[in-house]
Amino acid sequence: MNNLMTESFERIRGRYPGENHVETANLNDSNDRGMKGFFEKVGKIEKQMENITVLFNKLQATNEEAQSATKASTMKAFKEQMEKDIEAVKQIALKIKTSLEELDRDNVANRQKQGCEKGTGVDRSRTAMTVSLKKKLKERMTQFQVLRQEIQDEYREVVERRIFTVTGTRPDEETIDHLIQTGNSEQIFVAAIEGHGRVQIMDTLAEIQERRDAFLELEKRLLDLQQMFLDMTIMVDAQGDMLNDIETQVTNAAEHVQRGNVNLKQVKKLQRNSRKWMCFSILILLVIIIIVVASVLKDFKKS
Repeated sequence: MNNLMTESFERIRGRYPGENHVETANLNDSNDRGMKGFFEKVGKIEKQMENITVLFNKLQATNEEAQSATKASTMKAFKEQMEKDIEAVKQIALKIKTSLEELDRDNVANRQKQGCEKGTGVDRSRTAMTVSLKKKLKERMTQFQVLRQEIQDEYREVVERRIFTVTGTRPDEETIDHLIQTGNSEQIFVAAIEGHGRVQIMDTLAEIQERRDAFLELEKRLLDLQQMFLDMTIMVDAQGDMLNDIETQVTNAAEHVQRGNVNLKQVKKLQRNSRKWMCFSILILLVIIIIVVASVLKDFKKS
């Protein structure tokens, strides 16, 4: 966030490449420009995103621990904890989304203030920071979709290991898909039940079933999380492209201004040199005229 704040202050102070210093000379008073309240809201959103990161790391750790669970009760406890954490993520993300929508409205309203009109340093700073926050939230939500795929892949691996451990035969993809889709695993372990006893095998079946229930529920919750922010993802991509176009135009304009300033300095220098040589030429001409006049007067007196 510090880098984001620093970049924005640089723009507000007129240090943005080619920024008109006259336009931004009075922008130090950020209170009048609405920036103090804006930065406070940005800080709160950043803090909430940090909480999402903490929950994401916690979910990853819990998911890794769940891979070694061999009892249905243990797997159920992991499932309940992960469901709780995903719900917490959902609530925080909704608050962030609401806050970002509020920032959008504030940005529009702030353009009514003098010196904060659309395209000014203040306006571009607010817009850039808001879009940056939206991109960060989008990145966080993408992480959870990656986690969803990891949970799916790891679930298949665990089921394959359980079947192999009990039956001694490595199942094919079709068998695993059938078990995941239907949850009917007892048929797969018929021979093992007859050989090892029903009670022992049923514990494994219960753990597999609980793991399947956890996978389906977690996948559903993570998909809901993705769908909830799908509209914002599309909007962020569009705003990012638009902001890049604006910044490109500003940078190009700044380069033109800088080149114009250089050319203007060169013209002024040439003008000064021209005036200097003109004065020098006039002075020489005057000296010549004086010498000629003096010579004529001298001849005239002699005659």
